[in-house]
Amino acid sequence: MVLAMVMPRTRFAPPPRRALDVPIRPGRKVRLREIHLGDQRRLAGFDRDAADTRRVGEYRHWAAHRAEGDFHFAIETLRGGLVVGSLSATEADRPDRFSYGIGIGPQHRRCGYAGDAVITLLRFMFGERGYRKCQVSIYGGNVASLSLHARLGFREEGRIRDLELSRDGVKYLVLMGITDDEFAEIHPDFPQPAARGRHWRPRGRHRDR
Repeated sequence: MVLAMVMPRTRFAPPPRRALDVPIRPGRKVRLREIHLGDQRRLAGFDRDAADTRRVGEYRHWAAHRAEGDFHFAIETLRGGLVVGSLSATEADRPDRFSYGIGIGPQHRRCGYAGDAVITLLRFMFGERGYRKCQVSIYGGNVASLSLHARLGFREEGRIRDLELSRDGVKYLVLMGITDDEFAEIHPDFPQPAARGRHWRPRGRHRDR
């Protein structure tokens, strides 16, 4: 996927969150909704189905949603209301940045659901939650994911060697990122971010650092 002057930090209280803090606007094929208790069996089934073909570092649905995170969503088709995957997003190394993981059930891949879900998430996180940048790390051998993110407008920002990775001789993670301004340029229907004053803070969950 900078060194800066360190300023004294002030504690900021997060704004109140909606009862169901999910994207209001759906995508073209899917919507992101709250994960219900009844989704557990289906998401766990996706993990079992992918066990034999899972790539290094591949997303695990139910494990991801049991872990700590800021946002957890089921990916549901607009036509038929079928859950085809899930994603989770969390604040990154800075309070104006976030990262995410996404997985689509093996039988629902190559249908355009992943790309549509990511666009829906970015529109929500940039437009409704006020984040400025999204960064993800992708296993260097996952050509499909690298290609998807490149098509969505993510740019490669660096590579990190990981000695624990050994599949196909690839031992690095690719860091990719996209800003709110870059996203707005690619998607004209997304409003350009308004100018922020010096007291602006993202609307995510804030922590002392």
